Amino acid sequence: MEESVWWAKSPVLKEYHDHEWGVPKHDDRQLFELLSLESLQIGLNWELVLNKRAAFNEVFHDFEIDAVARMTDADIEPLMADARLIRNRRKLASIPHNARAVQQIQQAFGSFAAYVWHFTAGEQLVNKPRRWADVPAYSDLSTAVAKDMKKRGITMIGPTTAYSFLQGAGVIDDHLA
Repeated sequence: MEESVWWAKSPVLKEYHDHEWGVPKHDDRQLFELLSLESLQIGLNWELVLNKRAAFNEVFHDFEIDAVARMTDADIEPLMADARLIRNRRKLASIPHNARAVQQIQQAFGSFAAYVWHFTAGEQLVNKPRRWADVPAYSDLSTAVAKDMKKRGITMIGPTTAYSFLQGAGVIDDHLA
């Protein structure tokens, strides 16, 4: 396997790498889904999350922000028994909480996409690293994004999760040169 896709060892990872990772996203629903999935991934592997993605889309209303924002703690409780999901109460509860925070961001910026992309003035950062060892786990940008997201009420976010989110959103393109 080429070094450029060394981490895409399975069909689901290869599909994600080839068609989603590093591709600029400007759709609020897609960005919210990605934020949610990245938060679910904390401490786990991305393949596990992608394999459960369809189930998460089902129980979280295809990540339609307004529908998820209306979910309550009572809606989260039955999800704890659903073996198709990552059954971590804190992670699951963060999704409706974050949907409400994203609604506030939408009000302030016009859209979640406008907020996400304002950190780079709408420009994709293309790093063109030579080796995977040159791709950082976090950066000054991801640290600033995580700090600002936390200030705006987003939970389950830190510099590493923010960096991964920015890569998935296409704000950062770390495809090898």
